[in-house]
Amino acid sequence: MWRKRLRMATSHRLPDAQLRAAWALAALLLEYPNPELVARLPLVRQAAADLPAYLCEPVCRLADHLRTTPLERLQRDFVETFDHTRRGCLYLTYFSCGDTRKRGVALVQLKQAYRRAGAEFTSDELPDHLCVVLGFGAEYDVDGAWRILNDYRASLEVLRIALQEKDSPWADAIVTVSRTLPELAGDDAEQIARLIEAGPPAEEVGLAPYAADPRLSEHLNPLPDYLAVGADR
Repeated sequence: MWRKRLRMATSHRLPDAQLRAAWALAALLLEYPNPELVARLPLVRQAAADLPAYLCEPVCRLADHLRTTPLERLQRDFVETFDHTRRGCLYLTYFSCGDTRKRGVALVQLKQAYRRAGAEFTSDELPDHLCVVLGFGAEYDVDGAWRILNDYRASLEVLRIALQEKDSPWADAIVTVSRTLPELAGDDAEQIARLIEAGPPAEEVGLAPYAADPRLSEHLNPLPDYLAVGADR
């Protein structure tokens, strides 16, 4: 059944300005719902109008859901979706590495990639958080974020499928990101099938040795102003 749901992406790369805008909007819509986010939703719709219809549609659908649903319910649903289940994890390396030493190495490599692009600021999130990667692409380095998203494409698609199977409204944010990337085929599709069947690797040694690593103590901050980036670039 999952094979029928994999063709969610474009066959060509969008212009950088549209990639920046789409990633920025998706990241914004994946933020924890609060009054500030709700107040910005009309601007989200306005910015989405400049995107192709296949990107505008899921962005606007999620924005409308966030606008019309009581905030308390949104907050409860968000926590249940992303904090209470492993399949709703927004940390891309988790699906491919689990809580293993390999994941610690992947986190360091992501941090180094951000630093090479000149991204030198902090965040409460780890560098593999999807919103951090999207913000990196929208603010700093489109090509760098493109490589990261494609490197962890299987993780992204596992998350998308999990949210769609739960009929989560936030699936539309992941669909938006997926549709900015190349169509899936061959090895990518097989890797997704393996991740769905097996889940993340079992814990080996955990991340304790990395907790004090200074390279992981400074993390990217999600965009300070997503909509301004989408409008200006």
